[in-house]
Amino acid sequence: MKRVSYLSEFDHDLIESLFIKYAKVNTRSNPNSPTVPTTPGQVELAQMIVEDLKKLGIKKVTYDTDSGYTLAELPGNSEKELSPIGFIAHLDTADYNAENISPQIHADYSGEDIVLNRKKNMILSPKQFPNLKKFIGQRLITTDGTTLLGADDKAGIAAILGALDDLLKHPEIEHGPVEVAFGPDEEIGRGSKRFPAKAFGAKFAYTMDNGQPGQIEPETFTASQAEISIKGTAVHPGDAYGLMVNAVSLANEILSALPKDDVPEKSRGHQGFFLVTDFNATISEAHLTIIMRDFDADKFHEKERLLEETVQQINDRFDVPRVALKIDEQYQNIGDAIQKHPYVMNLVLDTYKRLGINPRITPFRGGTDGNAITAKGIPTPNLFNGGDNFHGPYEYITTEAMADVSRIIVEIIREHVRQYGHENQKPVTFSD
Repeated sequence: MKRVSYLSEFDHDLIESLFIKYAKVNTRSNPNSPTVPTTPGQVELAQMIVEDLKKLGIKKVTYDTDSGYTLAELPGNSEKELSPIGFIAHLDTADYNAENISPQIHADYSGEDIVLNRKKNMILSPKQFPNLKKFIGQRLITTDGTTLLGADDKAGIAAILGALDDLLKHPEIEHGPVEVAFGPDEEIGRGSKRFPAKAFGAKFAYTMDNGQPGQIEPETFTASQAEISIKGTAVHPGDAYGLMVNAVSLANEILSALPKDDVPEKSRGHQGFFLVTDFNATISEAHLTIIMRDFDADKFHEKERLLEETVQQINDRFDVPRVALKIDEQYQNIGDAIQKHPYVMNLVLDTYKRLGINPRITPFRGGTDGNAITAKGIPTPNLFNGGDNFHGPYEYITTEAMADVSRIIVEIIREHVRQYGHENQKPVTFSD
């Protein structure tokens, strides 16, 4: 990434120290918890962020106990009536060990293999992870091989605070109101459903989640989850003729009806898939959990109909229904909403162009907090946080990458000022 220095070098020490502090807090979310947030570590981290925002000089900071969101505002200093712009990151980490996280700093990374954990023979190697070569000479932060790191999305949090710090240190930078939010339980798709849109105040926003510089993700999957329960009849196999109904066989019949190539390991770009995430079966009963994903609405609904028709065909063979199907919608593709507000995309693309950064418009093969936030009327594509190998022990980030994210945020804010009164509304084409 081309480095840009316009007024100051961003405070690398501040950004790094914030990230290290935040990474050490166990914020792994729990889908089985009824609380908001689902784990106490997320509350602990939210309270840390509140205090750190105040230390930076942000006066308007609140922690919303109903939603679990920390909200803050940097008032504008411009005479122009600029619309507020928002930046969002999440508190929780994924479903992987997050207890006793011990970030390891490798100053001036040489590009060679790094032994994360000698006892476990865990090595972070550019042979396996070639993106590491992009970070030679930087301060690489890794795990100790026993936990994830939490760059998803504590790198996003630290970068947002780094941007606010720069704006506060340089009041000569003209800007409109900047709204920031840090929310819980993104990894389990729950937190953003409580996002306090009215209190947030921004008309559009960006999630600073996983990805590399130049990335902008204006599309996500449309997603649903199917729960299938099967009732069999177990009898002695020697007396089974005309009596046994094998729930295992019925479950396999459902799986056989799914297109064999519509699976994650054979799909990319805008291709959707079915994924069986749980399969428990005996002769007497079986249970399947299947998630369905697609960018195209028609293809997505075809997936739902295929399951419905398969279940109906099986039930039609019996006097009483043997298979129960429940489909729960999880989130909608944000693409249509983003295309209706092209300025949200063009503002970033114009910023990248000004900085000499090659933009990469890519579909996000998952969901973000932006799904629910966009559905609440705030168009919210995803940008990037600069890390890599998320959700596991090979996760890493560099201090310089986080500072670059901070720089991008500030430059987007400055571009918003430049475009006041003549916003770039040119339609944007999404592509793989």
